[in-house]
Amino acid sequence: MKIYLSGKLVDESDAKVSVFDHGLLYGDGVFEGIRAYHGKVFLLDEHVDRLYDSAKAIALEIPMTRAEMAQAVVETCAANNMTSGYIRLVVTRGVGTLGLNPYLCKKPEIIIIAAAIQLYPPELYETGMRVVTVGTVRNHPEAVNPRIKSLNYLNNVMAKIEAINAGVMECIMLNPQGLVAEASGDNVFVLKNGVLKTPPVWCGALDGITRRAVMRIAEDAGIPVREEPMQRYDLFTADEMFLTGTAAEVIAVTNVDRRTIGDGTPGATTLDLQSRFKEYVKHHGTPIPAS
Repeated sequence: MKIYLSGKLVDESDAKVSVFDHGLLYGDGVFEGIRAYHGKVFLLDEHVDRLYDSAKAIALEIPMTRAEMAQAVVETCAANNMTSGYIRLVVTRGVGTLGLNPYLCKKPEIIIIAAAIQLYPPELYETGMRVVTVGTVRNHPEAVNPRIKSLNYLNNVMAKIEAINAGVMECIMLNPQGLVAEASGDNVFVLKNGVLKTPPVWCGALDGITRRAVMRIAEDAGIPVREEPMQRYDLFTADEMFLTGTAAEVIAVTNVDRRTIGDGTPGATTLDLQSRFKEYVKHHGTPIPAS
């Protein structure tokens, strides 16, 4: 496997960063998870834009243009003969001192990995999944804003631990006001009386790229879409519920905190959006050049 490491493609065994990198020491950096489908990098420009927005929010200056970053992504995919798979794009603060001062880190580290990923077992896409609400509260927006896709993912990891300990693969996180924010790694959608709803980003949700795509797909299909605050009650009483994410794509939720959603099987609208999403990814991406 070839890894992009600050301007060069190197063998996996040679892809090393310093123990003084603040990405390692403090989780100081940003990242993107991106999918490739059918020889194209899905919505690459949207991912790159979000990466640069996240970097700006933490005062991290990326030492290459957005166009150069996008080109590095497709070249890394080509070097690994990837046509479908998962891309992890990482920008760390770089090497610094053992203190917190980020301005002593002179050069950010840029890492691009193109590999495979499978988040959930395939059968869950047919049967739906169970989730629980966890006690780990989503970060307050003025602490670490969830819209920043930062390397500091401990908030999500703590929630994931609770989910696994409860015997499920995903969970619902609430914000400090008790409103639904998102899952530990996915966005949340419910369908009620024909209207598709998802928590607004100010409630603590990441502005997910797949979330945006599904909202566009639903609107094009004539399904009303609203961003509005939700309580757990809105999940319990939903006609349908599903999660979206780069790795998860679109996956139904059929049970929340031992409350059956709908009739306990993936709903017709969810299955339709799954199908439409699979078709959508075929036509929206940046081509990967032949290696």
